[in-house]
Amino acid sequence: MKGIAFAFFAVGALSVTIGMAWGIQMSASGDHALSAAHAHLNLVGWVTFALFGVYYAMTPGAARSVLAKVHFGLALSGLVLIVPGIVMAVTGQGETLAKLGSVLTMLSMLVFLVTVLRHGFGAERAAALQPAE
Repeated sequence: MKGIAFAFFAVGALSVTIGMAWGIQMSASGDHALSAAHAHLNLVGWVTFALFGVYYAMTPGAARSVLAKVHFGLALSGLVLIVPGIVMAVTGQGETLAKLGSVLTMLSMLVFLVTVLRHGFGAERAAALQPAE
């Protein structure tokens, strides 16, 4: 795994590592007030990023596209904003960051949907789109 697939998977692995440590801290302290932010870090950060990484690893034509880089930028920006934004919302410091992170996360998913519709899934699909010699 390399390139954009690796970037997505690496962010996912980092997210779940932080999410697990945060979960242990919440459990040890008995304070679960920030569980919504913790859940988003694990779901968006780990699960979604890992799935994106697997998709791009298995669909090299999509991974080489400019849209894949746009997708990574939007997804990473959304993640980096939504998690602290939820913390801020839960602690009464405003919802603006959470809202912006949510919009960017949704935009990244729409870009992914377009990517899947354009490239299909897997190397066989990408090879089938190549012109015959």
